[in-house]
Amino acid sequence: MWKAWIKLTVVWILLGSACVAGWGQSQDIRPKLNSPYSRLGLGDPVPPYYAAQAGMAGLSAAVRTPAHLNLVNPASLAYQRVTSFEVGLFARFSSLESNRDRNNFWSGNLNYIALGFPLKNPINKAMEPIPSPFQWGMSLSLQPYTNVGYNVLSEEEVGDLGLTTTNFKGAGGTYRVMWGNGWSYKNLAVGLNLGYMFGKLTNSRRIAFDSVAFSYSTEFSDEISVNGFVWNAGIMYTHDFRAPDRNGILVPSGKRLIFGVNGNTAMGFRTNSSRVFWRDNINLLQLDTIVSEAGIRERGRLPLEFSAGVTYEQVDKLKLGLEYQFGQWSNYFNEAKNEGVDAADDGSTSTSFGNTWRIALGGEFIPDIQSYNSYMKRMAYRLGLFYGTDPRRVNGNTLRGYGMTLGLGFPVVVPRGTTSFIHFAVEAGQFGTDEALRETYVRMTLGFTLNDNSWFFKRKFN
Repeated sequence: MWKAWIKLTVVWILLGSACVAGWGQSQDIRPKLNSPYSRLGLGDPVPPYYAAQAGMAGLSAAVRTPAHLNLVNPASLAYQRVTSFEVGLFARFSSLESNRDRNNFWSGNLNYIALGFPLKNPINKAMEPIPSPFQWGMSLSLQPYTNVGYNVLSEEEVGDLGLTTTNFKGAGGTYRVMWGNGWSYKNLAVGLNLGYMFGKLTNSRRIAFDSVAFSYSTEFSDEISVNGFVWNAGIMYTHDFRAPDRNGILVPSGKRLIFGVNGNTAMGFRTNSSRVFWRDNINLLQLDTIVSEAGIRERGRLPLEFSAGVTYEQVDKLKLGLEYQFGQWSNYFNEAKNEGVDAADDGSTSTSFGNTWRIALGGEFIPDIQSYNSYMKRMAYRLGLFYGTDPRRVNGNTLRGYGMTLGLGFPVVVPRGTTSFIHFAVEAGQFGTDEALRETYVRMTLGFTLNDNSWFFKRKFN
């Protein structure tokens, strides 16, 4: 027992160190993006699901597995049967296309790190004369919530001033560190994630009057630190189909329907900003600071969000699921950023936020999990489709995204150990709007699930 608590303490220290590193060097460890839409709001949202769910279009509301983590719906933690340490990486190729040109770029980074474990060892449970119908699982996790990264150059003729060049730059993002718990009693499970959001966003706009001799260039820059407490809760209900055994007694057949809902109400956050407005003239070697403000404390609000789904499952064989998500982003606000102006700062582009929805369909198939002569039969094959909207609106146009996902799960058998997994998922899709900017992308996720069943094991000696 004490060894398990030592392991837990070490993981807490590692996660804490990662948080400190992320706080102190948030811009250095962000992926090198060039996503103009990330200028809006808190940036581009990062998918909250892990590699195993990524291959099924992100299905999470009604997905439970004993050897993989699903922290989107914390109720799934109640069904965790082994200690799982999860790490995920991603790489993304994007092609940005507007009416005038096209740009391609790569990005990638660490996607998540998490630990989940049952509070009662399954080996001890199997030795109990009367198994308890109550189960409890717990998790710790750290992952990005949003990413900001763009470098956009805009040129236009402005009256007598001639050619004017505007350069928009941004970097940073936000993280979430979460502590999750899931409890189940018979077929009903509930869960709760509690956590802390933090991060830093940097945005700047530089204007140069190229056709005017000895003109000043002006630059506006703001740096916003974001922090606040966050949470989400979930519930799952499992209906087991029964069939008669050899004695004619109805027992679970291995086929079941899982119903799941997860979400959160509106949550507030705080910001601490600094803003600078200056002008410079390279030819005259002059630099004038016009406005410099620091320690500006303001507030914001994240919206209500929820997901609901249903999954049909044949244990260790087949999963088929459908999920719907909704976000009340029309209630989002951030005092630190005037979204209608900061999007372009010249009034040419107006932005707003609207409610979102997303629908996903996906599944998983394992030909024969107990096959001894074919590794490919023990692998998991995943497929998914999705379509939905983004909260950001540009000139009244809704940003939409759709795509297809494929995934593979590779079991890794360790001698005298619990089976671990390597997950690989590919998502191909489009995002944006034809009226402004459209992105065609391929996102690849590589996840590692390292499992162990010796935590909280109570040894008995006669």
